[in-house]
Amino acid sequence: MEIYLVRHTETICEKGVCYGQSDVGLAEPFENIFENIVLQLPSEAVIFSSPLKRCMILAEYIQKNIQANSFEKDARLLEMNFGDWEMKNWNDIPPEQLNPWMEDFVNINALNGESFIELHKRAGDFLSQISKEITTPVVIVAHAGLIRSILCHHSSLPLKDAFKNKVDFGQVIKIEL
Repeated sequence: MEIYLVRHTETICEKGVCYGQSDVGLAEPFENIFENIVLQLPSEAVIFSSPLKRCMILAEYIQKNIQANSFEKDARLLEMNFGDWEMKNWNDIPPEQLNPWMEDFVNINALNGESFIELHKRAGDFLSQISKEITTPVVIVAHAGLIRSILCHHSSLPLKDAFKNKVDFGQVIKIEL
């Protein structure tokens, strides 16, 4: 099965802000970027999206511009939950909280949030389900952390090396599952 991993475009957040599961908007204009994304996708697919508006806006645009066999939002595609760090500048997070997480983001939870291993489990559950149910191309509109996790599943890259997977705003990455 072909899977097209699509990261949402840039958000309205300033650089350096931790926004994980916060429901922030997209920076405008984004129509030209959306058009370019659609050109990289199959003409027919099943679409899944994170329920956050920065993904849903793009997923709905894709749905209108390709033949979508179905379109579903799925909470398993959410970005990592950064808990108390949401909407804070990374530099404003107390070092005694941030440093342990930075040293082992895979296993250590963000304060009142989740760890990367928890996000990875969500991604794995999602992939397992769709691989059993769908044979046509799939478009997944999601976030950098979630896409990195799927790429780790796909390539067996250790989670501690997930950031070796570069995932730019508006990038489309095709994999075979």
